[in-house]
Amino acid sequence: MGERLILILGGARSGKSDYAQKLAQERGGSVLYVATAEAGDEEMKQRIAAHQEQRPSNWITLEAPRQAGQRIRTCKIPVQTVLLDCITLLTSNVLLALPEGFSANEAQEALDAEVNGLLAAYAESSALWVIVSNEVGLGLVPPYPLGRVYRDVLGRVNQHLAQAANEVIFMLAGLPMRLKG
Repeated sequence: MGERLILILGGARSGKSDYAQKLAQERGGSVLYVATAEAGDEEMKQRIAAHQEQRPSNWITLEAPRQAGQRIRTCKIPVQTVLLDCITLLTSNVLLALPEGFSANEAQEALDAEVNGLLAAYAESSALWVIVSNEVGLGLVPPYPLGRVYRDVLGRVNQHLAQAANEVIFMLAGLPMRLKG
C-alpha cells in the first residue's frame, strides 16, 4: 500500500495544483507527475505549457489522459511521490471516449473502472500519492444532459477517492482547509 494518499479538491483557480506541487517539492526525492490533460485547442496548449514551466525540470512526466492507473503501474520507475493532476480532466477524457449516446450508468461504470485502476496502482506503490480534482457540485445545475452527467460522475469519483484517502484538503482562495486526516 502506498505511503499515504492525499486528495486535494477545490474550484477552478483555487490553488489546487500549486498546493499539490508544493507538497511534492517539500517532500523531496523523485516525483512522477501524471498529466491527464490533452491539448485539444490552442488555449489548452497554452495551459499545459504554463503547467510544464511551473514544474521542476527533474520531475518525471507521464502523459496519461486515460487508463492512468495502468499507465502508472507499467511505468516501473521508482519514485517517492506520485502527483496526478487532475481527476477532472481524466473524467472528461473518459466520458468523451465513450460511444455517443452513453447512459449515466455507463459513464459511472467507466469512471469506476478508472478510479479502481488508480487505487490498484496506489496499493502496489510505496510512494506518497497526491491527487488533484475539482469540486464542481457547488455551482449551478448544468443546463444540458452531458454537463449533469459529468457533474454527478465527478462528484461520485471524488467521494470514492476521499473515502480511500488518508488526507483530504479543500482549497479555497489559495488557502488549504483540512477535511480529513
